[in-house]
Amino acid sequence: MHGSRSRRGFQSYLSLVVPTSLCFAFVVSSSAQTQTLHLDFTPADTSVKFTIGDTVHTIHGSFRLKQGSVDYSVANAAISGSLTIDATSGQSGNRIRDRKMHREILESGRYPEIIFRPDRVDGRVAPAGSSTVQVHGIFSLHGADHEISMPMEVQLFPDHWTADTHFIIPYVRWGLKNPSNFLLRVSESVEINVHASGTNSSSASGH
Repeated sequence: MHGSRSRRGFQSYLSLVVPTSLCFAFVVSSSAQTQTLHLDFTPADTSVKFTIGDTVHTIHGSFRLKQGSVDYSVANAAISGSLTIDATSGQSGNRIRDRKMHREILESGRYPEIIFRPDRVDGRVAPAGSSTVQVHGIFSLHGADHEISMPMEVQLFPDHWTADTHFIIPYVRWGLKNPSNFLLRVSESVEINVHASGTNSSSASGH
């Protein structure tokens, strides 16, 4: 009888301890996983606008995004992916000016894509709410790669996200032709504004 009660007591102990231990192991395993934010930049939800000044007025225009996808690790701030802009889509509302931009400046028939590949984030993106970080990467324009760092404001919500950045491209210093002539002086740099939004999805490593 005594041995039977001891066995039943031991079994009761196991019935309490084993599930508790499994639950604890699950929590530790989940916390050790690396959360990754996967951001899909869709052309419909992403605007790429440019502003450039000349001696007469300020020129405004836009480009279309072709595709973009970025993965960001919350744990170590690692970032990878790329954004591809259709260089042939550039327009400012003036056909003569745009024809010159594509033929003589961008040479978009020869270099049809403008690509940004992020490789580092300085600062931390909060798991929810607004964050401002510096995103460093390689900007491929007119067949050449250039290092660039841009400020970016990111807002994360349970079901969606937004990202905004404003930066300057010194296109003449980067080797592109200066469109200025003796009648018209054009700025040697162009301001870029990007706004993007999309569905927020996250995953954990090992899945």
